[in-house]
Amino acid sequence: MKVLLVDDSKAIRLANQQALEHAGYDVICAEDGEAALRIAQSQPVDMILLDMMLPKLSGEEVLRRLKDDARTAQIPVVVLSSLSERNRSKLIEAGAEAYLEKSTLMPQYGVNLLPRAIEDVICRINRRLGVSFATVRKGQ
Repeated sequence: MKVLLVDDSKAIRLANQQALEHAGYDVICAEDGEAALRIAQSQPVDMILLDMMLPKLSGEEVLRRLKDDARTAQIPVVVLSSLSERNRSKLIEAGAEAYLEKSTLMPQYGVNLLPRAIEDVICRINRRLGVSFATVRKGQ
């Protein structure tokens, strides 16, 4: 599974990239909103992990443009943010598949729960699409 990871913090981006790659994901990174759109529109990705506080274009603007573009509208976008929980419903309504707070993904040094959280999101998507676990296991 190819994931586009968008975060302007080099330390967080690297920690999440390493955790995802260790879990078997193919990861492409972008450090600003413009690069995220460019990559999403030019390379096939299966999921986008999107920070909200980005240079050049905000995460909210990136989400809006992704969902307005026929080439990228169907790509699940998971918001990774340090913004408060009150933004969750607004971003879900704008098209985000899920909203994950960064503080819960890295509760202590050396622990990164992002791969597990992404698995939960993928399972939710599959259930909504009617894809059974047996079908997923057969395809591996």
